[in-house]
Amino acid sequence: MTQHMIRYTVKPDRVTENERLSRAVYEALQRERPLGLHYATFKLADGLGFVHVVSYDEGVSNTVLTSLPAFKAFSEGVKERCSEPPVRSDLTEIGSYGFFGA
Repeated sequence: MTQHMIRYTVKPDRVTENERLSRAVYEALQRERPLGLHYATFKLADGLGFVHVVSYDEGVSNTVLTSLPAFKAFSEGVKERCSEPPVRSDLTEIGSYGFFGA
């Protein structure tokens, strides 16, 4: 299983846009229902920070997410929306309970 966390901070006037684009990704995922993808987005308490956590089952490529038109639309302008650009961290699971349907 491959797992990543992406964290970034958006400009105050771009929060609503970022949320709208993020929700569009989830609407597309609900329609497409790609297997082997586990994905969550969180807004931090400061109202500007966002964290995305993504996990791919063995043998599943990140293209199940990145090839979605809604994800492409989200990704296209993310750097312009940010005051702190996205930083991806690889994650190694130590344990979990009920997370991502586990």
